[in-house]
Amino acid sequence: MVDVRWRAQCLGAVLSVLAVAGCGGGSSTPPEVRETAYGTVRGVDASAGTGTYAWKGIPFARPPVGELRWQPPVAPVAWSGERDATRFGNACLQMGRLYGPGANNRFDDSIGQTLGTPVGNEDCLTLNIWRPATTQDNLPVLLFLHGGSAISGYTADPVYDGAALARSANAVVVTANYRLDVLGFFQMPQLHTGTQAYTGNYALLDNVQALSFIQRNIGNFGGNAGNVTLMGQSAGAGNVLALLTSPQAAGLFHKALPISGGTSLATQLPAGSIPTLNPASKYAAQSSALLAALVQADGLASDTMGAAAVVAGWTPAQTASYLRGKDGRVVLQTVLRAGLTGSGPIPDNVVLPADPIAEMAAGRYHKVPVLSGYTADEAKLFAPFLALLGGKPGMKISDAERFAMTQAFNPDAATTLTTADIFDPSYLPVTAPGTGYNARMKLLGSVFIEPSRDSLLNTLRTQQSNVWSYQFNWAQQPAPWNDVYGAAHGFDLPFVFGNFGPSLLAKAANSTANQPGRLALSGVMMDSVRAFVHTGNPNHAGLGQEWQPWPRKFIFDADLKATRLSVQ
Repeated sequence: MVDVRWRAQCLGAVLSVLAVAGCGGGSSTPPEVRETAYGTVRGVDASAGTGTYAWKGIPFARPPVGELRWQPPVAPVAWSGERDATRFGNACLQMGRLYGPGANNRFDDSIGQTLGTPVGNEDCLTLNIWRPATTQDNLPVLLFLHGGSAISGYTADPVYDGAALARSANAVVVTANYRLDVLGFFQMPQLHTGTQAYTGNYALLDNVQALSFIQRNIGNFGGNAGNVTLMGQSAGAGNVLALLTSPQAAGLFHKALPISGGTSLATQLPAGSIPTLNPASKYAAQSSALLAALVQADGLASDTMGAAAVVAGWTPAQTASYLRGKDGRVVLQTVLRAGLTGSGPIPDNVVLPADPIAEMAAGRYHKVPVLSGYTADEAKLFAPFLALLGGKPGMKISDAERFAMTQAFNPDAATTLTTADIFDPSYLPVTAPGTGYNARMKLLGSVFIEPSRDSLLNTLRTQQSNVWSYQFNWAQQPAPWNDVYGAAHGFDLPFVFGNFGPSLLAKAANSTANQPGRLALSGVMMDSVRAFVHTGNPNHAGLGQEWQPWPRKFIFDADLKATRLSVQ
């Protein structure tokens, strides 16, 4: 179905004698050259390969460095001449993780060699645009925000390449970076110099700035600024949900597509649940502790009490100067070394209400159609979290070992690798009732992802009827990865984007044997995205049945050969 549409679109482009005029340019202007409010950009004409035009690394804000670190984003400086838009911009500065950019801002073996070390750059506020290689204007727009626990991730991740989705959905697909970790979420009023109320939600303001860029410029790329879907996964979904209640985002998007996200405080969840949102006080304590740790590392105090005394004697300007003068890499290394990790939207009552779920319950939010998605085994990506249930971390191997293991894996060959090579023995066999890996992961999911899912969707349904949710059940990876991951957090993303490699877990997931069912399922899921961004409803004929609103769930699954779709 996707190929038929692509060929039809390409044929239309070939037959049109005004192949560029309908997409924002004159007949003498190449289709990859477009105007923005800040200058001209020249992207890539990939019509012969992917059926799209693409522009990468377009700045939507000035680099947040120097005096602009820990400040709201500022519009980019205009440029003269044509700006090259053929390469992704820098990943935002972060500590190396499996889900980060490695040393080269792309997926390669350097990811396994840079774990726990700084990668990326603070000069990172850029976005990327893909659109079908046709003359059609007024296309729906989809802005995607990547995940990574709000401390890692990058738009150059090959899973997030927007070409296949833009072509399949007949839409303009945009991906945008945003500041990460304490550079993106940092609650310290001493850094504030403006007249508006202080907020440490710099990353959320980056998202707002990207949406504002779309409002001002996307028409020149054939997009409809009045039909913008805001989509994100994991931490990116948390940002989407935060913006649902953020006054700064009013009118900037018209549909929401959060995948595997939540925005609930512990007070909104059953006892024993792990919240997906933490109070502002936690981030204020983190910021103060980081400042004290930096002061001690510089030899200005010998202990925490002494550091507090030193900082108490500084003016806000001195504190701001000290922090902005630190190398960003040192800041993140100190966060890690001092055990101050953890990041995300701050419910400060400025950008994000103090209790977003309560605001939704009162009807004080942006009431747009919502399509949410979750996986059947969300928790299986978070094996270390099993320690929170009183046991050992789920895996006995390091991330570096796991990376090497997946990189060396051949999904089409026999393997001697087993779950015993990966899991702590206390969770074996994986199918053991109560103590096995599967049972413990189900328990973890029941206190981590599911309470926030139900809190969010049940609240939204009291206010609006157009709330849909899917559950992704596909678990056809070659052994032992079907037990290790199954339908884990994030495993639906390749299906939504239509990208199955090369990427972090592609070798562990995608075999020749599972390809027919995998591609069929991806096509159906992409068609639901197409329906939603065009109409605000994910239903389409390919589902074979009605996708009913929450609390019903549409189940996306497939065996090795074909889809298995149902409503639950």
